[in-house]
Amino acid sequence: MTIEKKYIDQLVNVTSRAAIASSLLVGKKDKISADQAAVDSMRKNLNEINMRGQIVIGEGKLDEAPMLYTGEKLGNNNGPDLDIAVDPVEGTNFVANNLPGALSVIAVAEKNNLFKAPETYMEKIATAKVDKGVIDLDYTIKKNILNLADFKNVDPSSLNACILDRPRHKKIIQELKDLNVKISLISDGDVAGALLVTKPIYKIDIFLGIGGGPEGVLAAAALDAHECHFQGRFLFEEEKDIKEAKSMGITDLKRKYELNEIVKGDSIFCATAITDTMSLKGVIMENEHTYMTETLVTHKSSGDKGIIKKSVTV
Repeated sequence: MTIEKKYIDQLVNVTSRAAIASSLLVGKKDKISADQAAVDSMRKNLNEINMRGQIVIGEGKLDEAPMLYTGEKLGNNNGPDLDIAVDPVEGTNFVANNLPGALSVIAVAEKNNLFKAPETYMEKIATAKVDKGVIDLDYTIKKNILNLADFKNVDPSSLNACILDRPRHKKIIQELKDLNVKISLISDGDVAGALLVTKPIYKIDIFLGIGGGPEGVLAAAALDAHECHFQGRFLFEEEKDIKEAKSMGITDLKRKYELNEIVKGDSIFCATAITDTMSLKGVIMENEHTYMTETLVTHKSSGDKGIIKKSVTV
């Protein structure tokens, strides 16, 4: 089965309106309100779509998030059964401080085809399409870099790695420096960081490190449509995380997940820029009621991949 193309426009409308709602709070130093505005908008517009949707990755569990919580059912109860993963605002700090990199993100797949990720960290690695065995989470940083350089027929110094600027990555960053790899540090934006491997224009050869598990699943939907390489391994440091994982049916806590285990079958991914992100322009006000948005879209079955510009009246 595939997801009909008509859902592309409907989901672009959802992320565009959420991005607009959040954009009204850009630079206001209030990341909580910026996120809530996007949540309210996204939930309202998802409920108007002909589908029987269920949130598999959302704002948290029911006791933590009154809306877009994991397990919440959305849509008008007509149409296909769909899994929904959302991040109404990826990069709330970017919105609060009027910095580039904020996105409103959604991914949908057929029921039971999106991995229900626990709210814990994930070790991840992503590249553009490579031969099997070139890149692997189980390899050392040095082996992955040398393999990738060999595969691309370049010197390691020509490679550019993207990684979150976090103390936990100090050792990885030093290893990359020792190999003379160029490093692009990002302060937030785990989904956008992974997406940088999808096109040569972004000049990122490898994304790696530890970030959010739910964000890994969201990014995987877009990476899958681009036939990229992605692996993830959840990290369980606290007893409550282990308990949650086991309640979700995860028994092998050290398992390495391949892309086709995280996203199965057809999927649609939409990421609308709230502030300028990658090659996307952030929300632009055209007049009192109309805004221009730019959304990165992938639809696996149709092969559609690109940027949709949309004028939205609110």
